Amino acid sequence: MSNQVIAGLKDVGRKVFGGYAELLRIPHTARFSIGSVIACMPFPMVGMTITISVQHYYGNYSLAGALSAVQAISLAAVSPVLGKLVDKFGQRQVSIPVIIVWMVAASSLISCITAHAPEWVLFCITPFMAAIPPWGAMSRQRWTTLLKGDGERTNRALSLCGVFDECMWVIGNPLASFLAVISGILAFSFTGMCVVVGALMFLTELTTEPKSQTQLANEAGMTRKQYRAHEAAKAKALQAEAAVEYARDRARAEGKSDDEVQAAIDQAVANVETGKRESIWGPGLIAMCVTWFGLGAFQSAAGISIVAFAKEANMQQYTGFVFACFSFSSLIGALVYGAKNWMIPLWKRFYFCLTVVNLGIGTFLFAKHLWVIMIIYLIIGVCQAPTWVNGNQIMLHLVPPARFTEGMAWMGAMNSIGGSCGSAIAGVFIDRMGSHGGFVVVTALAVVALAVAFVGFRQIRQSTEQPLLTAVSV
Repeated sequence: MSNQVIAGLKDVGRKVFGGYAELLRIPHTARFSIGSVIACMPFPMVGMTITISVQHYYGNYSLAGALSAVQAISLAAVSPVLGKLVDKFGQRQVSIPVIIVWMVAASSLISCITAHAPEWVLFCITPFMAAIPPWGAMSRQRWTTLLKGDGERTNRALSLCGVFDECMWVIGNPLASFLAVISGILAFSFTGMCVVVGALMFLTELTTEPKSQTQLANEAGMTRKQYRAHEAAKAKALQAEAAVEYARDRARAEGKSDDEVQAAIDQAVANVETGKRESIWGPGLIAMCVTWFGLGAFQSAAGISIVAFAKEANMQQYTGFVFACFSFSSLIGALVYGAKNWMIPLWKRFYFCLTVVNLGIGTFLFAKHLWVIMIIYLIIGVCQAPTWVNGNQIMLHLVPPARFTEGMAWMGAMNSIGGSCGSAIAGVFIDRMGSHGGFVVVTALAVVALAVAFVGFRQIRQSTEQPLLTAVSV
């Protein structure tokens, strides 16, 4: 019996992890994947460190929330620019100077916090903490370039990226809370070391680095402007083909006559020719960015509210572990989700997971103990990573591969802007009403965010019914 159990476990493990192992056995992929995760440590650690350190030295949740908001807004403003620069000039050329700026800013900020510098000084330094290369987007771009044309393995690779991201949050959140309680300097020093090590692993792996638009233009004997125009024409042709197919299928499904079907096809071609689909900013991308704004808003508000709740219960040292439970549960969800080749339509999976996460976090308002919040996080966390994976997959339907970094950066930027609004609003309510006020904000934002996501239902559903833009290079 024991041998049968062991054999069964091995079979399950092979089904769950076999696909991931196959991806990581591709030469050089493990190195850049792990390097990107290590270099991303500022994401889970910086926000937690700023919140705990500022509250400790200044005793003000509003200031902590405002600084987090400034950092998030700066990140939102800078990320799309960095994503576009990466697509144009290359990953190494952009990342190295950005890392130097972040290291100087991190050293200056924690020195000023511990020295109890005037608040305006902190607000002047904090925007430079947004100088973080888009490691996650760059890693995903490497995978999508490497696996171009293989939809199943591309989806699994995006799930693997989600798994690695959750590993980062599982480790980073409790570590940040533990180190920040001891010393903010220690927490920032560890984060800086992770940035250097991860960047070295990622940027020195040259064989999988996608070619920038500048490199592709040089190889084609064109200027970058000429190359972009050439590739835009290819994109337009693909969009016209996709639009014709979609318009024909939809008109026939609605039982229209042959003349009406032809009219729908002609209208679709006319829309493409007039440039309505030339920009990446179609209705689908706008709907996704607005949804990601709401997701960031209520999750950041939940974060600062949980810190306040734990402090009121004299359990502040455990806040990181509560967040780690959410990330661990999300990691499990990513592992299972990515191991299966789903037949359920992408838009259905997206909305199901989003609903579970939003409504689950909204129940924090009724929690009476920190461990109750931890249990809720464990339950709903299994849908967190799949929500992001689904969002990444939807992006493959919305933007061409060579602009994937830019598209992902816009989604991340909107998430950051939402996070800044959520933490700032929650900080004010916490100072006035305690953690309960923060959770009221969390619940309100979660419900509104879900409603906004369903406003974009038609656009998101239609985008997933369009083919992947795999043949376009700009």
